Amino acid sequence: MISIKFRGIEKSFARRKILDCVDIELASGACLLLCGKNGSGKSTLLKILAGMERPDHAEIELGGKTYSWREAKKILLHKSIYLHQSPYLFEGSVWRNLDYPLSGARAARRSEIEYALEWADLAELADENVAHLSGGERQRVALARALLRKPQVMLLDEPTANMDTDSRQRTLSLLEQLKQEGIALVVVTHDPVHFIGKGEQRLMLQSGKLTTPEEPLVAGNISELKPVSKVGS
Repeated sequence: MISIKFRGIEKSFARRKILDCVDIELASGACLLLCGKNGSGKSTLLKILAGMERPDHAEIELGGKTYSWREAKKILLHKSIYLHQSPYLFEGSVWRNLDYPLSGARAARRSEIEYALEWADLAELADENVAHLSGGERQRVALARALLRKPQVMLLDEPTANMDTDSRQRTLSLLEQLKQEGIALVVVTHDPVHFIGKGEQRLMLQSGKLTTPEEPLVAGNISELKPVSKVGS
C-alpha cells in the first residue's frame, strides 16, 4: 500500500505560472483522471509526480515523513513509471522490449515475459517487430513492460488517444487490472467519458489550479466542465 501526498506544487515557464499551489494525493488502487486544455500543464504535472521534472516548489509526504521534491526525487523515480502518449519502444521484437527491464536467470525472465504477454493479450505477437504494430498494440507493449518493473505508481499521458474502439477497450481493461492490483494511477485524458466508472476522482487543471468539476461524468457534457472547488479544500 502506498500514499504519496504532494503539497503546494508550483511551476513557472518564462514568468507564466503553469502550476499554482497544486495539492494531489496518489493512493494504492485509486485512479485519478486529469483533464484540461492543451498547454494547461497536465504533462508537466505528471513529470513532477514521476520525479522527472523539478518544480519551483513542492513538499512530498511519504511514509510519515515530509520531503522536498529534491529529497524525494530518487524515491519517486523508483516507485513511479511515466508513460507518454506515444511510448518509446526499442527496435526489435515485442519479446525483446519486455526482456529489457528484467534481470536474473533466463528461465525466470522467460516466465515473467510469458505472464506479461498473456496479461496484455500479446502472446501471438511475441516475435513481431514493434515497428509493425498498431498504436493500440504498442501501448499494450508499453503497459506490459511497465508491469514487469512492478511500479507502485503509474502516470499515463493520453493512453487511449487516437485508438479505435477495440484498442481503447483493451487498454482500458488493462488499466482496470493495474488498478485492481493496487497500483496508483493518474491518467491524463481529453476524453474522460471513455473512463466512466474507472476513476475515483476527476480533476481539472485550469489557470494553474487543480479543481473538481461539479458535473457527473456522462456523455454530452464533457465540453462544458466547470471547475468549482479546489482539490483538498
